[in-house]
Formats: sequence, C-alpha cells, structure tokens
Amino acid sequence: MSWTTAADIAAKVRRRWDDGSLLRAHAEGLPFVPLEVPLRGPKPSQVGDDIGAVRKWIAALDAGRRDDSRYTLEWQSIGGRQIGRNQVPVRAVVSSFEQAWALLGVSATVRRFNEILSMVVGHPPVRDWVVSHPHRALELFDEMPRLIAAYVWLDEHRGSQMYLREISAPGVDTKFAEKHRAVLASMLGVSGTASGFLADLGLRSKPGLVRFRPAPTLGLPTALTELAVRSEELAQLDLRPRVAVIVENEISYLSVDVPDDGIVFWGRGFDVDSVGRLPLLAEADVIYWGDIDTHGFAILDRLRAWLPQARSVLMDRETLLAYRDRWVTEDRPAKSALTRLSAYERELYAELVEGGLGDRVRLEQERVDWGWVEKRLG
Repeated sequence: MSWTTAADIAAKVRRRWDDGSLLRAHAEGLPFVPLEVPLRGPKPSQVGDDIGAVRKWIAALDAGRRDDSRYTLEWQSIGGRQIGRNQVPVRAVVSSFEQAWALLGVSATVRRFNEILSMVVGHPPVRDWVVSHPHRALELFDEMPRLIAAYVWLDEHRGSQMYLREISAPGVDTKFAEKHRAVLASMLGVSGTASGFLADLGLRSKPGLVRFRPAPTLGLPTALTELAVRSEELAQLDLRPRVAVIVENEISYLSVDVPDDGIVFWGRGFDVDSVGRLPLLAEADVIYWGDIDTHGFAILDRLRAWLPQARSVLMDRETLLAYRDRWVTEDRPAKSALTRLSAYERELYAELVEGGLGDRVRLEQERVDWGWVEKRLG
C-alpha cells in the first residue's frame, strides 16, 4: 500500500532543510510558515477490506507525532464503525521550527548553527554569508573562528599592497587563506579567482617575470644572453627593438636565432598578455609563433588586442598538412569567435573548430622539423 508514513512527512519537510530555507528563516527571525502535508490513506471502500491494516497505519502516524512534538494530525470522519473513532488522519501539519527540528532529528545541528551565528556577531558581511550558505557554514564549523579572523585581517588591509604571505590573523597562514579563498572572497565581496582576489583587495601579487633574449645591439650588457625581468620594470627600460619574435614553446624559444636589433620572447601560452602590454613593442615588427590548434589561434587573437600589427608565422595550412603524421589530439578545444584573425587564419581556425581536417587536430610547434622552421623564420 502507498499510504503516507511518518518518514514521508519528514521527507517533505527535509526538502526545506536541504535547500537551507528553514535555517535561513530561523537565522533571520522570520515566523515559521506552517508546512501542510496531505496524507494518502485508505479510501472509504478500503476500510472494511483490512481493518487491521488501517488501524496499524493510523497507530503508526499517531505515534510518529510524539505527542505533537513533531507534527499534528488533522482528522476526518469517513463513515463506518469498524475502526473505533470513525476518523482517519488526512493531513499532517508542522507548525513550528521546534517541530521541524524534532521531526528531522537536527536539533543538535541547529545548536551548532546558533553557535556560528553567535561567532559572527559584529561582522555583518560574514553573517550574511553564513545565512546565505547555512549548510556550508556548518561544514566549516571548526574553521569558523579562523575564517572570521582571516576576514577581519583582509578587510582591514584592503589596498595595503602587502603580500598575502604577510597575513598575521590569529591561527591563519597563507595556505589556510588560499584553501578557503572562495569562501573569503564571497564574504569580502571580491573575485574568487587567485589573481582577482588579490587585485580586488589591493594586495600584491607574485610578480610576473618576462623571459627574453635580446640582440647585443639593444644596449643591454653583452654578457647577458637571456634575462627574466618583472614586466613592469621591463616596461621602463629604453629598449627599441626593430623586430620582436614571440614563441609559445620554451625549447623553441631558446632555439630560434635572435634577429638583428631584435628580441625573442617566451610567450608562455595565455601569459602572452605580459609581453603584449609592453610599450617597447608598440612600434616593433611583431611575429608570433604558436601551436597550430584552436588555443594557438586564441592566443594569437589575444596578443593582437595589445599589438594589432602582430603577424603569425608557421601557423598556416601548408605547415599543418606537411606534418599530418605528427598530429596529436587537442584537449578541450576552444570554440570562441575570434575577431582579430586574418582571413586565412580565420579559415584554418574554423576548420579546426568544426573538425574539417579531423577530430581535434593539433600540431605542436616542437614537432615541426627545424629546417622547415628556419626557412620561414629567416
């Protein structure tokens, strides 16, 4: 029989527990909205068929309310005298937080939640986060004192340009702050990404180093054939390269010849922004060499946002088809519309996205014969 049980009543109420609405209403001091659960029971025609089963069903529901501490029952007469009171329950009503906690067996959990609410008194943004994410807050019960301490320190040091390593909140270190960055970001109202978190708080991020190989004629000490310099400091140097070659792969970057009066940069994939924003490249002839795959063209498109004069090399259909036997499969191809590609680049990119040459085709630049590279870079 599919007659409603006490467990079914609890399951209906548990939905509001699971979505956090019961705890949120409790925390905000809102009046409890009664939860009415219609009961599926025997039809009048079924009562005489199995009086024992009907009585057992009624007794179980009546016992389940635990003297109305979990729910109350509404009754209705259905006729007939075989079942004593001539009534069966037709609706269960949970009319208070206390009944809901008892029915779900969560009274101890609610006490822990109340402890958390006591901890966050005086910190409205933290309390707002707790109320919005009650179950996550309960998961972090043991960490909550340190989370509050981290929040207070970070909030007080907005715009300080300190490193996160310098955090001195009680019991908090860098690893803790990084582990709980998403939660702290939500409390602080900042980005949850690693870079955005620091930038939005006005904290200092790890300096980005640009790695490059300059021609001796650019005026740097001739003994230095390769340098790694902070991008903001490199931007202040009076360097005027005639040509700049940006190479995605590290070994390829180390292998190419440095042009006369030129410079070779390691682009490092999507980190190419640190090179592209350098003012010293604004007037240079910029050449970009990346993998022939969807991400390679996406990086090229990104570079042109900074340096529209950048031209690609070794990222053409001829090179791709010449090394068909060395193709590999690209993981998670890009599919975005790239607006800064030339006509032939856009055509090849479309073929890669649509699988016109095969499924997720990729030719990594280190798989191209060096003789082929030298002819096209020379």
